[in-house]
Amino acid sequence: MVVLWFVMSIKRELHVLCKAQLDKQVRDIEQAIEERREAIGNETKSSMGDKYETTREMLQQEINMSLERLSKAKTEVATLDTIDPDSSNTQIAHGSLVYTDSGNYYLAVSAGKFTVENILYYTISVVAPIAKQLIGRKVGDVISFNGKGYLVKEVK
Repeated sequence: MVVLWFVMSIKRELHVLCKAQLDKQVRDIEQAIEERREAIGNETKSSMGDKYETTREMLQQEINMSLERLSKAKTEVATLDTIDPDSSNTQIAHGSLVYTDSGNYYLAVSAGKFTVENILYYTISVVAPIAKQLIGRKVGDVISFNGKGYLVKEVK
């Protein structure tokens, strides 16, 4: 039973790391939007009217792009919030921690890679190509991804 607790603590830690990464991303995007809005407010109309309008338009476009990124990041946060990191599965699904002979994956959100207990884990979205191959598989199954075989060694 100690091993199960250890794996669950890794899964929970990965979940917390993903949440922290996404929260930082949301804060950074919100800050960038606020800075652009302030820049628009501080932009003064000069004798070079076209330059003024061009600058305002460029800043507005940056705000619009940042708002799209913010919406995506908040969707990722909501997706992560649907996962119970204390659950365990025998079949790979959203929220599974998967150990293969070619890498370890937390199927949650795309938040990058993290090292926990000196082991590298990739946090990936269920829409990632390799995740699509893994979903529904069990220990002992082999998937082929980019011409390479991946043996599923453990699922939590």
